Amino acid sequence: MPRTALLLFLLPLSLQAADNPAPGIPAGTYLQATLALLLIVGLLLGATWAARKVSGGKMFGQGNMRVISGIALGPKERIVLVEVEDNWLVIGIVPGQIRTLHTLPKGLDINQTQADDSHTPPPFSEWLKTIRERRSNAE
Repeated sequence: MPRTALLLFLLPLSLQAADNPAPGIPAGTYLQATLALLLIVGLLLGATWAARKVSGGKMFGQGNMRVISGIALGPKERIVLVEVEDNWLVIGIVPGQIRTLHTLPKGLDINQTQADDSHTPPPFSEWLKTIRERRSNAE
């Protein structure tokens, strides 16, 4: 007897649940999420514009230092030629460590050409190859 009483009690609840469809997401929620996303993108663009204005129109990382050339020795190892004011630094980069390998006086700019001088300096990769050969011959 108690089972039938329980079934009769739950029967109206199950019929009522079947009559009402599950509530959906109103269109206002989509509109609100879209406007929030547009606000965030606008803030990012505004911050980028303000950063350029503050830095005088220069991109970040430019100034007295610039990368002249570089070569990959492996998947994570690189040698980079960096110009710092009147010096060139040969820098070795490996995961977790950066070392200055050699310091040179500033040479000719890669983009400059000298028509009257027939002797042009070798590219960085050839210079590095000769340094490696000298070290291997010395050992």
